[in-house]
Amino acid sequence: MRNIPVNLSGYKLMVTEEPQIKMRTSESGAEEVVTNFEGETQFVVSLFAKQRPAEGQRAPKGEEIRVTLRTDPGEGFAEGTYVELIDATVSPWQMTRNGQMSAGLAFSANGLKPLR
Repeated sequence: MRNIPVNLSGYKLMVTEEPQIKMRTSESGAEEVVTNFEGETQFVVSLFAKQRPAEGQRAPKGEEIRVTLRTDPGEGFAEGTYVELIDATVSPWQMTRNGQMSAGLAFSANGLKPLR
């Protein structure tokens, strides 16, 4: 399963690294811009996600996540800005390299919206 819709409204999302063009290192070692199947440039942002505490409870420890953005988020997303993800999805992934298995979740969204 891929691109499973996800509701992150129970989390505070704070920008820890400003949005930038997503880059990949090719097999030759050159940096190249990541695009989708239509050739549109992808962006990436790092967010600190911390669950909102329930009344009378402490919030669990947060975690940094990287989110691929399908569109240019524009200006105004400096470090420390609280945001909401537009049409967020998650995709599980798994790969084996040199006999070691890795697995995780890949987050993506159509864009960012600043919280006021």
